[in-house]
Amino acid sequence: MAERLTFTTIGQGTPLVFIHGWGLNSGIFHPIAEQLSQQYQVTCIDLPGFGQNQAIAAQPYSIQEIAKKISEVIEQPSVILGWSLGGLVGTELALHHSEKVLGLVTITSSPYFVDQPNWPGIKADLLKAFHQQLKQDSKKTIDGFLKIQAMGSASVRQDVKQIKTLINQYAEPVVDVLDQSLSLLETVDLRSQLMRIELPVLRLYGRLDSLVPKAVIEQVDKLLPSSDRYTFHHASHAPFISHGDEFISVLSDWLTGKIT
Repeated sequence: MAERLTFTTIGQGTPLVFIHGWGLNSGIFHPIAEQLSQQYQVTCIDLPGFGQNQAIAAQPYSIQEIAKKISEVIEQPSVILGWSLGGLVGTELALHHSEKVLGLVTITSSPYFVDQPNWPGIKADLLKAFHQQLKQDSKKTIDGFLKIQAMGSASVRQDVKQIKTLINQYAEPVVDVLDQSLSLLETVDLRSQLMRIELPVLRLYGRLDSLVPKAVIEQVDKLLPSSDRYTFHHASHAPFISHGDEFISVLSDWLTGKIT
């Protein structure tokens, strides 16, 4: 029998499930989860190979298999909140496991992450460089990725320090998992499927984000016109870290109006 993913849940109320981004783990959400748990039931779950689930494999390491494994441990319909790569996983859940999803919140995410003509994203050369660096020094690669995530934030040093402290609660993932999950950012393209989502969707962006450029916002508007969106004007890639109070306020207002 396949191993089930481990997760942590605190609080009571409307169930929220947080899914982290590439290279990190669910520890990144602990401060925001603690605050939200005063009003909601908050679950933080690690992707296969990360954090509490470091020893659990997804075979193959595909967006479909990851979403399937997460859906198996969602005990009741929940609002899925996916950050960065986690937004792709959350979107896959909304598309193919909608019976487990009350609503979808993507946090500085994109249905396709790679820069292409007429589609802004991460430069392919940068992703290729990360693959090469992982083979030499995975810790240094993650540190470099954290700096890019916080770039543009007025509190960049503080943000990076806090993120490192939070994710260091768990062991680092192995290089193979980092490499395979990085490939998801390169290859997964859900743009053509977005129109199929009939659930409430909130898209959250950071105006200063260099990984998910603000130019992508209008592109996704066209693909998912029924969705709501909000931009944190002074935030980069991790607004729940740099602008926690604003994040909670925006999220709570949307949940109150959209999720009953």
